[in-house]
Amino acid sequence: MKQLVKHIVAGAMLGSALVSTSVMAEQKVAVVDVQGIFQAMPQAAEIQNAIQAEFKDQLEEVNQLQRDGQFYAERLQRDAATMSDTEKKELEQKILSVREELSKKGQPLQQNIQRRSNEERNKLLGLIKQAIDSVAAKQGYDLVLNSGAVAFAKEEHDLSEQVLQQVSKAN
Repeated sequence: MKQLVKHIVAGAMLGSALVSTSVMAEQKVAVVDVQGIFQAMPQAAEIQNAIQAEFKDQLEEVNQLQRDGQFYAERLQRDAATMSDTEKKELEQKILSVREELSKKGQPLQQNIQRRSNEERNKLLGLIKQAIDSVAAKQGYDLVLNSGAVAFAKEEHDLSEQVLQQVSKAN
């Protein structure tokens, strides 16, 4: 009885292995370099420029604060020997004031820029996903994998160029 059960289990495992192999052979699989498409998209550069323009004034203000802080620190280091104690304290206070203002403005600005970049990035990734779905459906692919997750794929199974063309048209 035990041997019969072993044979049935072994037969079932062998049968399922054969069936899964034949099912996989029937699937049409492709790869896409999503990161490469994202970097090559003309929209990605446009969005980066738009974000820089959106936050231009705030970035300039933060950059000016950095320059001021650097100027004060260099001046303190350079002229400390000839300054009176009062002048040193005033300059040190200016440096602290600039650092506080920089931390108040710099970090929130960086977070806002990061948030906007992520929003725009997600929009572009959505466009890429739609283009992948469209190209894969037109060509009858059952499965499309990110090329970064695949060790090897033949050139004819790479849909990246076709997806990039379709996404570029969506501009």
